[in-house]
Amino acid sequence: MATTSGTTTRSVPSKDRITDSRPGRLLALVLAAQFMALLDTFIVNAAAPTIRTELGASGAGLQLLVAGYTVSYAVLLITGARLGTVFGHGRAHLAGLALFTVASLACGLAAGTGQLIAFRVIQGVGAAVMIPQVLSLIQRTFTGAARVRALGAYSAVLATGAAAGQVVGGVLVSADLFGAGWRPAFLVNVPIGLVLLVLGVRVLPREPRSGQAREEVRARGLDATGLVMLAAGVTLLTVPLVLGQELDWPAWTWICLLASVVVLAGFAVYETRLAARGGAPLIALGVLRIPGIAHATLRILLVMAINAGFLFTMTMHVQGGLGYSALRAGLMFAPTALVFGAVGLTWRRWPARLQGALVPAGFVLVAVGSAAVGLVMRDGGDGGIGLYAAFVVTGAGLALGFSPTLTGALANVRPEDAADASGVLVTVTQLGQVIGVAAVGTLYLNRLDTPGAQGSGEALWVCALALSAAAAVGALTGLVRRRRRAGSPAG
Repeated sequence: MATTSGTTTRSVPSKDRITDSRPGRLLALVLAAQFMALLDTFIVNAAAPTIRTELGASGAGLQLLVAGYTVSYAVLLITGARLGTVFGHGRAHLAGLALFTVASLACGLAAGTGQLIAFRVIQGVGAAVMIPQVLSLIQRTFTGAARVRALGAYSAVLATGAAAGQVVGGVLVSADLFGAGWRPAFLVNVPIGLVLLVLGVRVLPREPRSGQAREEVRARGLDATGLVMLAAGVTLLTVPLVLGQELDWPAWTWICLLASVVVLAGFAVYETRLAARGGAPLIALGVLRIPGIAHATLRILLVMAINAGFLFTMTMHVQGGLGYSALRAGLMFAPTALVFGAVGLTWRRWPARLQGALVPAGFVLVAVGSAAVGLVMRDGGDGGIGLYAAFVVTGAGLALGFSPTLTGALANVRPEDAADASGVLVTVTQLGQVIGVAAVGTLYLNRLDTPGAQGSGEALWVCALALSAAAAVGALTGLVRRRRRAGSPAG
């Protein structure tokens, strides 16, 4: 595989003694932290209606609770990966975990919506330092079939974390532990984080893995300009999408949306030029030339946007429109979580003749399942058995759209390109969630003209059609990819 443009070729150091001696423990620990961070991305969905009641949060405030965490997480991921190179992946992981745990405590003690949003942003910063080290440690610790299995486990954690967040959040909020309402949804991270910190000190590598790479990063910097441009562009895109509907789309929202396009285009130009003159861009756009990465980027963006938008609007509908308790609403997503995880863990064992069609087939299932969910709930009813059948179809489709895409894209990436490739894909994973919550959540709130179950069902139906259309785009992308591969000289 050719060296990616803009990516410095780095020597692959020998593996760390601690990492070599206990790779299974390392994988379990970092995936547990990954699961906790992902859980926290979606656990707020289940707690959102209760937060709205107890803190008087607006619909836009609830969207910002989700998006604020994800925006800071997304824009700082690459910087977090660089910090891992400078200080060592194990140390960076522990530092991010410590910040995430402290911020979780602060969220659980927040006195108002503004404080909660601010602490959620800090949580995202901690996750941005902690999570990039997961893929880097997997890529550098495992090789061959062991790497494929480790990436499969990683994909399964991502696949189940979102839906599991809904279930766990529902259980914690409904339990109303010590009369704390929604607060245990955040406070649960504190004991888990402390345990992982204690174990991490014993298991994770404590020394930087590559002195040469570390010196390169220090010499060329962390690309502060690129970081500011990316943060500005994403903020200019997200804030008007979240606040526009509630404020009746004033002129500044449209100006911000236009400005986001300009800033993000400028960011792409700046990063490309920085790479051309030998610098270290925040996002190495040249990594998109690695076979399979560009298509994987688009598919993962679509999958995560659909997943996040689906979970947010469904939670708002069943708790706000149908009046379900947080526990009942959370448990509704259990079939999705189970199927998502089961498919994510087993798809590699399916017949070889099916492997090439899994991704487009997954998107087709998502399109059908999303439309079915909207259809059976359109009249304001509970959807009956048809709803759970649609959940199963949707969960299987999302898993097929995500897991084979991620594993296929990263399995053959060289270790020296692992940080750039995983950084791009994980950033896109988070940005997809931001787009899904902001765009689909706004569409739902904008269509919520009639109060009660009927009006909420109609709004959900419109969102379901939009999600189904996005999934159809993903299916066509997968089919185009297959045709190009079939027509290539390699066959």
